[in-house]
Amino acid sequence: MDSLDAIDGRLLDLLRANARAKLAELAGEVKLSVSAVKRRIDRLETLGVITGYTIRVDEARLGRTLEAFAELTFAGDTKVADIKGVAAGLPEVQAVFTTAGDPDALVWIRVKDIHDLTRVIDLLRRSGNVTGTKTLMVLDTWTAGGLPDGGRA
Repeated sequence: MDSLDAIDGRLLDLLRANARAKLAELAGEVKLSVSAVKRRIDRLETLGVITGYTIRVDEARLGRTLEAFAELTFAGDTKVADIKGVAAGLPEVQAVFTTAGDPDALVWIRVKDIHDLTRVIDLLRRSGNVTGTKTLMVLDTWTAGGLPDGGRA
């Protein structure tokens, strides 16, 4: 892969903060011409570093004020595809992470209240391969949408 320099890193940081930033704004921030910034962004897309552009939604404004992680333990013969399938179709599930060691998977959940959380956990438990769960409620989030300084520290 072509190496990325500090300007590429800065552009990525700026786009993480605002994917809708105009090329002229980005150019001003990194002190390059608009065409140079456009070429760099095109290159980052071609390299697969930038894989898409998205939005961040304030889930609390949609009524989903409760956030939790569910640790899932699976039967010994469970395949990774089975783990991914457990949460398929549950809109409350934000992401599923398979892990090395205990637990087998970590499920990130956003719901409106404790009753909703109980319902989602019950659905996960009834999936057939889940042999145990542990639920961790989120009290506060320190960073969202990326690491400080783009994770370069």
